[in-house]
Amino acid sequence: MQRDLPPDAFPPPRRTPWLDWLLLAGGLAIIAAIWFIAPGGLLDKADHVGYAVCHQIPIRTPFFGGRPLPLCARCSGQFLGALAGLMLLIALGRGKAAQLPPRPVIVVLLGFMAAWALDGLNSYLTLFPGAPHLYQPHNILRTTTGAMQGVALISLVLPFFNVTLWARPSPRPTINSLREMTLLLGLIALITAAVGSQWVPLLYPLALLSVAGTLLMLTMVMAMLLTLALRRDGRAQGWRDALPLLVAGLALALILVLGINLLRAWLTAQMGLPF
Repeated sequence: MQRDLPPDAFPPPRRTPWLDWLLLAGGLAIIAAIWFIAPGGLLDKADHVGYAVCHQIPIRTPFFGGRPLPLCARCSGQFLGALAGLMLLIALGRGKAAQLPPRPVIVVLLGFMAAWALDGLNSYLTLFPGAPHLYQPHNILRTTTGAMQGVALISLVLPFFNVTLWARPSPRPTINSLREMTLLLGLIALITAAVGSQWVPLLYPLALLSVAGTLLMLTMVMAMLLTLALRRDGRAQGWRDALPLLVAGLALALILVLGINLLRAWLTAQMGLPF
């Protein structure tokens, strides 16, 4: 995925200070506005983010001291897995990795995603009385397969993000070998144990980190789309160039969350649909 060109083949980005300031100031203004219009305290605001991406069915959502997480067990695992996976890749020096993992690792990651899909389908079928299903679903399984999906997604999506954003991304894969996969398995086990513990002191950390993982993935997608729309792909030399795009990407992610919430609330109120 890394471009096989000499370093001097990458021209420096054309500076457009007014556009950078517009993206940065406009993005910060939107973020602040949405923060203040979202009702309630910190956990309530986290619930609003969860409402946009998760069904939040109580029986499928972990409770900590009588208070549910903003995301169900599967979504909590998924977005905690994505965030923890990114932190691990940064710690390994792969934050700007531009190569996909080797084929055997990709096969395992696709297996993670297949397990997530299979468990999700099996769990969905139990919503219909009498529908056949393979096994009785459980929140531990939902969290585990969700975390598997999360670490797989970040390992496969990060190279595309880096190639889109950076002028000189690192010519390394996100995951080097099957041996390194044990680190991801450790993250999955840790996430499953933390969410399954229902230990009250973990309520705020897990709630806020799972929502941070949600916004992370949405921001990456929005920042990539914005970068391509502005024809700035492969131009950022450093964080100074990337920051306006990332802030604007977060603002667009929050606008998307707000739009989905309003649509879901309207459908629920007006049509009685189970959204």
